[in-house]
Amino acid sequence: MTEPITITHATSADRAELERLAGLDSGHVPAAPALLARVDGELRAAIGVNGETVADPFHPTAEIVTLLRLAAEQEGEVNRAA
Repeated sequence: MTEPITITHATSADRAELERLAGLDSGHVPAAPALLARVDGELRAAIGVNGETVADPFHPTAEIVTLLRLAAEQEGEVNRAA
């Protein structure tokens, strides 16, 4: 992947995008606090405090999810028991 990836904390303003992403992935909106990964401003993946992820099935996201997991672990955002 050569496009820049931006990782941010989710806010209440991201709820609609998270719901859309969860629907695409046939999953649930990740539990707050959550981290988001965007490529060119488009939400591609998210991880919640419980370690649950959702990702856009129409784009390659394995590397993005790995980055999200690392970022969440570094920030102590992911519950280690998950």
